[in-house]
Amino acid sequence: MNNVKTSFSIRDMENLSGIKAHTIRIWEKRYDLFSPERTDTNIRTYNLISLQKLLNVTLLYNNGFKISKIAKLEEGKIPALVKEIMSQKSEKSHALNSFKLAMINFDQSLFLKTYNGLIVDKSFTQIFNEVFIPLLDELGMLWQTNTISPAHEHFISNLIKQKIYIHTEQLQLEEPTIQDEVFVLFLPDNEIHELGLLYINYQLASKGYKTIYLGQTMPIESLEDLIRFYNNIRFVSYFTVSPTKTDLVDYFIRFKELLDKSPNSKLYALGHQIQEIGEMQLPDHIETFKSIEHFLKAI
Repeated sequence: MNNVKTSFSIRDMENLSGIKAHTIRIWEKRYDLFSPERTDTNIRTYNLISLQKLLNVTLLYNNGFKISKIAKLEEGKIPALVKEIMSQKSEKSHALNSFKLAMINFDQSLFLKTYNGLIVDKSFTQIFNEVFIPLLDELGMLWQTNTISPAHEHFISNLIKQKIYIHTEQLQLEEPTIQDEVFVLFLPDNEIHELGLLYINYQLASKGYKTIYLGQTMPIESLEDLIRFYNNIRFVSYFTVSPTKTDLVDYFIRFKELLDKSPNSKLYALGHQIQEIGEMQLPDHIETFKSIEHFLKAI
């Protein structure tokens, strides 16, 4: 089945731009900003050109331009004006819109051009925190509302992963400056969402720690090989969908059995499922963190 979108409903336009559907209809009727096509049942549909225009109009509108003034601009003036007004604040919005368009169009070139424009003045950490994290937060909502397909999500996520790999490799060309403990990063069985864990790996490497990245779907039993090599391990895992809340207690109990074989080692757990555990009593040497930022400040 082909899940790639070639047209967008007004609800899609609302989800992607943040502008309410009612307001889009007013802009369309009063100012003739958009010219949607109509289905046989008289439902509006918008093409990619209309979506791009809406995202640019939204940026101008959010930066104090009256919609009546925007509507009077020639077509070519709108993207030019967007570039002119890019301040530190609006640059973030512009980059978010560009990345969303790159995702919708499966446009790797636009992604790279936008990223390369940001990296001139920002560090990779700044780009990830200020742009990629808000973008990834939006992806969840867009996917749930069927505005984007899994293909879109995989496309943009893998481009972000590539950037993390590149920056992490640059750091790991040098010997770690901290040798007394090693961080082992892994995802549990049936867990494949690794963007957060990859970024943690990058940040740990940037702080001079030795890291061993094991990646997706790693059974607890397989981690025993690590404790034969190291006696001061900081295991780090990210639980997005697995184990579920009801399985977390059993998972932590089984992991504690592994830690008992290496008394100086610990497990640090993050991710969506961790948000659900409330005041659960955790076994010794297992700690949870509500966010990546919280974790990085604590180590």
